[in-house]
Amino acid sequence: MTNAMLSLRNTLVLALTVVSASAFGADQKPAEQKKQDRPQPPTRPFDAPGAPKFTRLDGRPGANPPVDANGDFVVGPEYVAAPETKVIAGVPQGKVQQFSMNSKDCQRFNPGIARKVFGTVDPKNPKTLIVETHPIDYQRTVTVYIPAQYVPGTAAPFIVTHDGPGMGKPDMNFANILNNLIAQRRVPAMIAIMISSGGGDAQGHERGREYDTMSGLYAEFIEHEVLPLVEKNYNVKLTKDPEGRATMGNSSGGSAALIMAWYHPEWYHRVLTFSGTFVNQQWPFNPETPDGAWGFHSKLIPESPKKPLRIWMAVGDRDLLNPNVMRDGMHDWVEANNRMAAVLKAKGYHYQYLYCLNAGHGIGNARPQILPQALEWLWKGYPISKTP
Repeated sequence: MTNAMLSLRNTLVLALTVVSASAFGADQKPAEQKKQDRPQPPTRPFDAPGAPKFTRLDGRPGANPPVDANGDFVVGPEYVAAPETKVIAGVPQGKVQQFSMNSKDCQRFNPGIARKVFGTVDPKNPKTLIVETHPIDYQRTVTVYIPAQYVPGTAAPFIVTHDGPGMGKPDMNFANILNNLIAQRRVPAMIAIMISSGGGDAQGHERGREYDTMSGLYAEFIEHEVLPLVEKNYNVKLTKDPEGRATMGNSSGGSAALIMAWYHPEWYHRVLTFSGTFVNQQWPFNPETPDGAWGFHSKLIPESPKKPLRIWMAVGDRDLLNPNVMRDGMHDWVEANNRMAAVLKAKGYHYQYLYCLNAGHGIGNARPQILPQALEWLWKGYPISKTP
């Protein structure tokens, strides 16, 4: 082969290599290019236009608002875990037990649903998505904390928490907090019922159907299907007094907590939320509540008679902002929680709202500091036994 022919061959090989790289390079690493990390939400200042007029506690690590105060507070950006999050010598320890529920035995959420892809915006209605779902079976874990001070046969106050831990993974940190607060008589000797979802997240998944739907259905599921099993399995009695019943959750679990109390105030009066998803995430679309949980602050609370609810909320200054394809102006978690605080104040509700600096969605870094005091605030006004 002549030098000219070799040169021509090398040129062709090089050209083919370049073409191959340009043609297939974008597909050679699809996971790296298509699976890019979601951009971090921007930091939203606490004094932005339209934000509540906050009382500032920031700059004082470990500082929480008074447990008898209503209103809006800024905490952080540095946090100190409360001593109640640790095991304290001499404090009576409650029991933590678990059981499973099969979707096939469920009356209200059988079968479950799941999706393969997120979905697309409905061109006829930009407030909702077109999502293809398929039926699924699932297991739900229910974790139950029973305080050492519980007296068998008595009707105990209780708190329902969402996104409970999986089987074999009980939340001992929450148990530690309850053990200590109960022993210090800062909260009543309550039972905690931590319920996991049916799985997935948001539109088209079982968790989204349970937590984001604006109706009383999920509260009815808990009332008629979960609580009777708790009483039966552990020989306890749960109070029927709504003053002795609380709900708690993070993200969509937070919106579920408020939804339960809003649609069934005869069952629940106390609500605690972290990064509550008070945005438009309901699916399928319901024309009666077209804005999903965003409707709480845009319509339902302002236009409804005041309900006997006591509500504690917290949000992070880097909380979620438009995490999906919908751009309907109703997907900013910071704005949603700010608006919630404003309408609760205008309506005269008992509420406390914490704006957590240097915190993202779920405010995990701030939670060990603020949760014990949040629980104490939540249960203010409920009688606490003075008997050791």
